[in-house]
Amino acid sequence: MPQMTVLEILNRTKVFFEKKGVPDARLDAEYIISHGLGMKNRMDLYLNFEKPLTAAELDTLRPLVARRANREPLQHIVGDTSFRGHIIKCDPRALIPRPETESLVDMAIERLNGVESPFIVEVGTGTAAISIACAKEIAGAKVLATDISDEALSLARENAQANGLNEELTFAQGDLLDAVTGDIVAKIVGASAGSAGSPTLSATLPKISCLIANLPYIPDGEKGKLQPEVDKFDPALALYGGPDGLDLVRKLLQQTEGKLSAGAPVLLEIGSEQAEVLKNEADNYPWLEFEGIHKDYCGNIRFVSYRAK
Repeated sequence: MPQMTVLEILNRTKVFFEKKGVPDARLDAEYIISHGLGMKNRMDLYLNFEKPLTAAELDTLRPLVARRANREPLQHIVGDTSFRGHIIKCDPRALIPRPETESLVDMAIERLNGVESPFIVEVGTGTAAISIACAKEIAGAKVLATDISDEALSLARENAQANGLNEELTFAQGDLLDAVTGDIVAKIVGASAGSAGSPTLSATLPKISCLIANLPYIPDGEKGKLQPEVDKFDPALALYGGPDGLDLVRKLLQQTEGKLSAGAPVLLEIGSEQAEVLKNEADNYPWLEFEGIHKDYCGNIRFVSYRAK
């Protein structure tokens, strides 16, 4: 019996994925097969279309294909994803970073132009993709990444180490800005926290130069209605934000009083229908100026920004 070639198994996998409702069936089949066969990239796959597959190679591919057909995210299967060119390990401990979120880093770079040694805080860091990008792309930046989840922080630390970040990126566990204590800030900027164990930022310590957050913002009523890749495999803690999805966003904005440098940007990812809600509620945070509503690379409303007065 003749052996199946790479192209034949690719076409069969594509059809199988389509029957299972997998989005981008052909592309995902290419990624999984090239990964399973140990190829460096999809170009190697194209160059080996006529290569016959051994029984051992087919045995390697079958469980990978089955996992994707079960709608397990591609990034969990191959183990990582690229975020602004930085390789980020992905697994069920944290939300998979999306390409659209890369715009938050662009917004930070633009607003911190000319700011020397900025102190950046990312709240709800997950995989730490945003913090890693800021630490590597913003000159002199000191970045503090926080999360309430032990598991997310363990993955974030692995990603920081894999990306060669040590002194530039620090982690802290806690609920939103409660994690940003005086002792943590003193450690990062090399200052004194004043009284030992100070639970809040001291007036003598540098304040936050830029606050970034991609918090859970899906309304609770959407549970069970999302794509299986999200509903079955992403941690619920990273998805849902209360009745209208904005509970954590509002709490974070309330916590910013007195913790930001004058002019410091606050950059938030939100749902497209939530931007106008936050704009209308801007007066609830008189120490902040609502700066604007922003679209992602695809032209969809995805971000709001504030600036500390």
